[in-house]
This record gives sequence, structure tokens and C-alpha cells, in this order.
Amino acid sequence: MTLNLDEYFNAYASDYSYYKGGSWCYEDGCLYRGLIALYGASGNRQWFSHMKRLVDGQISDNGELRGYSIPEYNIDHILPGRALIALYKADPQPRYRTALDHLLRQLQSHPRTSAGPHWHKLRYPHQIWLDGLYMALPFKVEYAALIGDNALVDEALDEMLTGLELTFDAQSGLFRHGYDEERLQAWANPQTGLSPAHWARSIGWLCMALADTIEVAPPSEKRDALSQWFASLLVRLEALRTADGRWLQVIDQPQLDGNYAESSATAMFAYAFIKAARLGVKNRDAAVGIKALTSLEENALKPNASGRIVLQDICCVAGLGGFEGNYRDGTPAYYVSETLRDDDIKGVAPLMMAHAERLLAVADVSEQTARIAS
Repeated sequence: MTLNLDEYFNAYASDYSYYKGGSWCYEDGCLYRGLIALYGASGNRQWFSHMKRLVDGQISDNGELRGYSIPEYNIDHILPGRALIALYKADPQPRYRTALDHLLRQLQSHPRTSAGPHWHKLRYPHQIWLDGLYMALPFKVEYAALIGDNALVDEALDEMLTGLELTFDAQSGLFRHGYDEERLQAWANPQTGLSPAHWARSIGWLCMALADTIEVAPPSEKRDALSQWFASLLVRLEALRTADGRWLQVIDQPQLDGNYAESSATAMFAYAFIKAARLGVKNRDAAVGIKALTSLEENALKPNASGRIVLQDICCVAGLGGFEGNYRDGTPAYYVSETLRDDDIKGVAPLMMAHAERLLAVADVSEQTARIAS
């Protein structure tokens, strides 16, 4: 069977059901990011139309977001706001701006750690998670550009740099999923406050946060510092690939019983490597990301029992602390115990983004070849 990613993505978006019944959530926001990336790379209006149809189904005429409440203080809810920015730029309806202002008000009052970055959620107090950096900070920079607020850009870059410093594990050269500044959680190291393992997707969220922030932020010393962090992390990640060019669920423990090549993280890293090369991040080559994307196509996109192509080997969800009656201790054994789900949006959306970056890379090579020939 010949795989056509555009057909796969179009069928996925056409059949997509809101992840949480239509309530405003980050999972839907991941899809919107993928569709925006495809539209930007290809110019094919169908991707923008899918995104607009779905977002419009979650927002009222007066700009209220379905199921959204500021006092919940869930940092995840900020991510889909990037779709509102794209929609407002294309069609400046007041309801899009009103909804954006709701999200900005959340960030203005969202609790913060003493070092500056926001708590991950109200129910996860005093904690920074890598995924939260992706959920909030590229939005801040994009929204700041929309309204011309240079102070908000500076704030976002400071938060990203602080988040990197607090979650970095110097011994491994990697970042830990979570940090508890109060050392109250059982998963938190009493000395460092860090969670105990390196979960690939959490580092994938971080890579996408760095790529997207560097792309949008204006030139500055802080942006340069983020690029240096990003370049160093990509060097370390390149050394941790599997033989076929993917990455493991617990990224630095190949001997761990039950460890496996996880598709969402692999797609995120593919996106990060290809985009880093486009952005001119030091010594980065798109080839690592393109190989990872090709490996996903060859090894993880397979027909299911009904014959439909699906993306396999996606960790459905993983976190830290109490959730649905269980305590997630953040150990390597915990991460490999979490359920896998075919075609989960947290894998499909980064696959869309990585494919979009590959399209841009191919177009750039073609343009350079044409210039040389002329």
C-alpha cells in the first residue's frame, strides 16, 4: 500500500471528533497547530478550512470558549489560542479578539513559581512541567507580536530561559519532565526538585516550544541564548536515536524492560530538527529529522484491523502526581506502563508539523538548485 500523507491527514481532520467533547483543550489545539503548519507549507486552503470549522465550533458569537474557565488555571488551555491568532489575522472578527483576551487575562493572573514561570495547573501547584512551556510561551510571543507588546515578549523569553535552567539535568544533558519548587511531591528529588526520569515526549514538547519561540521572537540576546540551549539539546538527542532513527519512550534507557520507539516524541523531534535547520540554529542539519519522519512512515503508519492507515505506538497520556485515583511517580517503569493509542492527536499533529517542515525543506532545496542552474 502506497502511503499518501496528505490523504491520511485530510481523512483524519475530516473525521476528527473533539478530544473532550468540544470543550476547549490542548489536544484539539495540537491538531490546530498541525493544520496551520500544513497550510503554511503548502498553501492548500483545505487545511485552514478544517481548522476554522473546528475552532468556530468551540467559540460563541460573543467570544466565549466552550467549557473554558479562567479560575481553573490550566496552562494547557492556552495552546489552542494560537489558532485564534491565526484566525484573527485572516479575519479580524471581534469574537476572536475577545476570546484571545480571555486567555491573556488567565496568564496575567495565573499563579507563578517564585522563579517566574507559571504553575502547570492550579491542581499541580508550585510545579513546572516541560509541556507547560510549549502550551503557554509561544502563544505569549505570538500574541505580543499581534498587539505590539515588547514587554510580553521579554517576559516569555525570561520564563523559557528560567524553565530550562530549572528542569535541566547536567549529568545527562537532558531535561526532566517536572520540577517542584517546594519539594512536596513524592516524585520530586529532595535536593533538586526534579522528577526522576527523562520522558521523550516531555522533551519533545520542549523542543517544539524552543523552535516556535525562536521562530517568532525578534532578534535579541535572550533569543540567542534559547538558540544555544536548543542546539545543545539537539546534539544530545541525535546521539540517542534508535538504529532506525526514532526515539524511545524513556529516551536514555535502551535496556529498560518494556521500552519502545514512541511515535509522538519521534514526530516532535523530527519537526524540531527540520525546523531548526530552516531557522539557522547552529550546526543543525534537517537530515536527522527527515530520517525520523521516514522511519515513522515505514515503521509506525500501518493499517489497523479495518484496513485504515493509523499512526501506532503513541503513548496516550503520561503525567506526574495524582490522576484518576493513581499516583504517577515519574519513574522509568511508570512511563512504559502507560497505555498506547493509535492515532492519538498528540502523535498525529506533530507528524503533520514535521511533514510541513519537510515540504518547506524540499522547496528550499529546489529553489537553491534553480538559482544555481540559472
